[in-house]
Amino acid sequence: MSGDHPLRELLSRLPNPVHRLILGIGLLLARVGLADEGRVRRTTDLAWPRILTGVARKSKTAVDIAMVGIAVGPAAIAGIGFAGPFWGLAFTVGGGLATGTIALVSQRYGAEAFDRIGQAVRTSALLVVATTLPLTAALFAFPTELIGLLTDDARAIDLGGAYLRIVALGIPFAGLNLVGGRALIGADDARTPMLIRGGGAVANIGINAALIFGAGMGVVGAAVGTVASNVLVTAVFGLGFAVGRLPGLGPFPVSFSLRGRYVDTATIRDVVRISIPAVGRRSVWTGARFPLLAFVALFGSHVVAAYVISRQVWGLINTPGWGFALAASSLVGQSLGENDEGLAEAYGHEIMRISVVTYAVGAAVVFLLADPIAVQFVDDPTSETVPVTAALVRAAAVAVIARGVGGTYAGALDATGDTRWPFYSRVAGMFGVALPLTYLGATTTLGLWGLYVSYFGQSIVPAVVNRHRFSTGRWKAISRRYRPDSTAVND
Repeated sequence: MSGDHPLRELLSRLPNPVHRLILGIGLLLARVGLADEGRVRRTTDLAWPRILTGVARKSKTAVDIAMVGIAVGPAAIAGIGFAGPFWGLAFTVGGGLATGTIALVSQRYGAEAFDRIGQAVRTSALLVVATTLPLTAALFAFPTELIGLLTDDARAIDLGGAYLRIVALGIPFAGLNLVGGRALIGADDARTPMLIRGGGAVANIGINAALIFGAGMGVVGAAVGTVASNVLVTAVFGLGFAVGRLPGLGPFPVSFSLRGRYVDTATIRDVVRISIPAVGRRSVWTGARFPLLAFVALFGSHVVAAYVISRQVWGLINTPGWGFALAASSLVGQSLGENDEGLAEAYGHEIMRISVVTYAVGAAVVFLLADPIAVQFVDDPTSETVPVTAALVRAAAVAVIARGVGGTYAGALDATGDTRWPFYSRVAGMFGVALPLTYLGATTTLGLWGLYVSYFGQSIVPAVVNRHRFSTGRWKAISRRYRPDSTAVND
């Protein structure tokens, strides 16, 4: 390993239980004929860095909530929870548009059309900025009014509004970071975005601790830390793409001029066509969070706090899906770029199997530790929030296993450009099952069981629909529209 890449060299020497777990699961599946060893190793190399990135990011969010909960109280947890759907717009828009990025980049990378990658990334970045700036302006101008649509708790409105006004400034940067990370993953490099975004998450925790406890800034400190870390990560991505390497990390797999053309009609059309259903799919969760939190608020503030905590735990145990979905997107896309549809199909099915087993292992651990996990988020272990949190965490742990099916196949379909069916599946699961169950729980004797079972609606319906869609093979014809030889646009 070259001395020019000290961070990569250090990373390779550290114990890596995530890599070992995924590889071990994959090799066991290969031994019984359910996977190919070579594909298992490629999948592992792409998935584990993204999983660690997800763990770092979700841990950062969970730590934020724990810190403000300890420093300010449950009202702060509820306030940040009510602000969450608005902050989530960054990931709805940015992550949705980044679906187009990884689809185009992975297919061009697989076809060795490297001179056309820069256009896809620049155009994606332009679209992210153009769509997120109006959102930022609206959230900055009317934070308390927007939080007030979800609750009548004055304390939660004040704290949530203060948090939202500041954190809104980070939305464009968060969107750009998703595009940068997806571009590198599409080019077969998941380690670099892991180090960049994971480093940003660590910096975020440090800044927040200093501002929340040291400076006594409470929820405002948490918001400032989030914005600052996202700006830092955007700057690092931009430098890496422009220069082609970063000190300590070595070369980027792709580089391009940031001064090149941003507006390209054909590329805009491709990114938008692929991304709109993906934005819609992400909007389902973001949009559903508004009525969902309003329904949860009917249970009382202690249940709101418990639900917000359980969502953070769900996010943590859902991080394998980040890695496996993006590994599926990258490897399926690269296979299609090589015009090998059979290989693309094999990757989709085999990555799903590895994903499900990995989810099951993590879910079992969380299920057993639900009680001590719940206590970590509150300053009073006898609080009425604790038992509700523990029960919700257990429900989330069981339900999340189905995400290994639905999320992985959604990632595979994203790479092909067939992004509509994952959108339909998310709509059906959320609005057809999860929301009605939550409302019934809040208004009938079903009670908290409505919340528990709602988690299953969010995971099982997409699993069934996305698996069926991938098994039809119709995505093969759809993918041919976006392969590098279908148009001729140079960087």
